[in-house]
Amino acid sequence: MEKIDVIVAGEEHLPYVPEILTTIENAAKIRGTGIARRNPAYVEQKMREGKAIIALCGTEFAGFCYIETWSNKNFVANSGLIVADKFRNLGLATRIKLRAVELCHERFPTSKIFSLTTGAKVMKMNTDLGFRPVTFADLTDDDAFWQGCHTCVNYDILTRTGRKMCLCTGLLYDPCDPANAENEIRLKEKFKINHPEESTEQ
Repeated sequence: MEKIDVIVAGEEHLPYVPEILTTIENAAKIRGTGIARRNPAYVEQKMREGKAIIALCGTEFAGFCYIETWSNKNFVANSGLIVADKFRNLGLATRIKLRAVELCHERFPTSKIFSLTTGAKVMKMNTDLGFRPVTFADLTDDDAFWQGCHTCVNYDILTRTGRKMCLCTGLLYDPCDPANAENEIRLKEKFKINHPEESTEQ
């Protein structure tokens, strides 16, 4: 069994950015889904700001996710969740997502957390945590966020519908709902996570 660390990324992890972006784009091509392309400088900025989660097996890249605030910090998005092929089907995506949600709590405790996805597995994982499907009207109205979708192949659908719908499903997490804390505890127990930065055996 391999030991995988799921930690908040920092400047020392900047060399992983090209591999992270390539892994995200390749996964989207395999699934045949649209994806908003990330600029390397933007991902590097998230790492420098302590707004990214990286999973490493020793020095080998295993997974990634980052967070960003919108609408005057009323909303915080989880984006770019990816697990390298070699480390799939180990529950690593859930561990990364849990740490990302914890990071949102730590940095922005009153912000609602949301994500957009076309993946059934991601939807189930989010639902298990307490995310619920919502309309796009329930998400941030920050133009800068939606402009980030312009590199997705499905962007024309978003614009044609006046930003009301697309192929992605919007999912929203309310930190004030006590049931969500119970969901997090249950998942941490399932994956034997006792501390946000503690490694566990997979």
